[in-house]
Amino acid sequence: MSARELVVLGTASQVPTRHRNHNGYLLRWDGEGILFDPGEGTQRQMLRAGVAAHDLNRICVTHFHGDHSLGLAGVIQRVNLDRVPHPVTAHFPRSGQRFFDRLRYATAYRETVGITEAPVDTDGDLARTPGYTLDARLLSHPVESYGYRLTEPDGRRMLPDRLAAHGIAGPDVGRIQREGSLGGVPLDEVSEVRRGQRFAFVMDTRLCDGVHVLADGCDLLVIEATFLDEDESLAVEHGHLTAGQAARVARDAGVRHLVLTHFSQRYPDPAEFERQARAAGYQGELTVARDLLRVPVPKRR
Repeated sequence: MSARELVVLGTASQVPTRHRNHNGYLLRWDGEGILFDPGEGTQRQMLRAGVAAHDLNRICVTHFHGDHSLGLAGVIQRVNLDRVPHPVTAHFPRSGQRFFDRLRYATAYRETVGITEAPVDTDGDLARTPGYTLDARLLSHPVESYGYRLTEPDGRRMLPDRLAAHGIAGPDVGRIQREGSLGGVPLDEVSEVRRGQRFAFVMDTRLCDGVHVLADGCDLLVIEATFLDEDESLAVEHGHLTAGQAARVARDAGVRHLVLTHFSQRYPDPAEFERQARAAGYQGELTVARDLLRVPVPKRR
């Protein structure tokens, strides 16, 4: 199993269908798991996908419409039932605190795990770990909504030919990495920047600055495409994107792998979303999401 992958738990929008559960997306990032927008039925979808409560380290909610949050009650209770041994942090719009409280304590249960609440009320960093920075950007929807972006710090890629030219081998390779120079040879001379990977999660929104900031340079972009292009007026009215709009965002942002999801029940043919995305000029890797699909994060460039 890939150490970095997206597990798609649900792909429906407001109304689930026979083949699409409400939203739910787990990002596996090395040893951590970040659950995005757990809609109704997420706990069961986790079971079907082989995702355990122990896999969760963070829960990120974009906004408090039911298809993005009604599964919180079950997920939080499962975290407590299974006595998850590590901290679990929940991010959500601060304006929806009352909804989070209601869902967290929707029924009686025994709390065994301390869920750390870290509400979002402005653009910027939410968390910094050795493996990534998590930040949020405001989107444009009838209720307050935030998208999330995960950025890995840049590293260094060692260049064997340059190491050999300077006679650096064996334990000295590790030494120059740790110390920044060796025998007058700077690290820059024998290595190059290895760009960190970038992931973004963009749900219910019209086109806005936040969408473009989140998508910029992403290796993997998960973005809503609730409507097809012929229904753009509905998309604008209800605060959503079309397949073509989402694809143009990805095209202009240099996204390597685009995942379209959050489909209206009015469209029976998912292939049309791919056709419209390609017609919009996106040429990278493209996935029209389906429930229980696994999507690996692209390998580093």
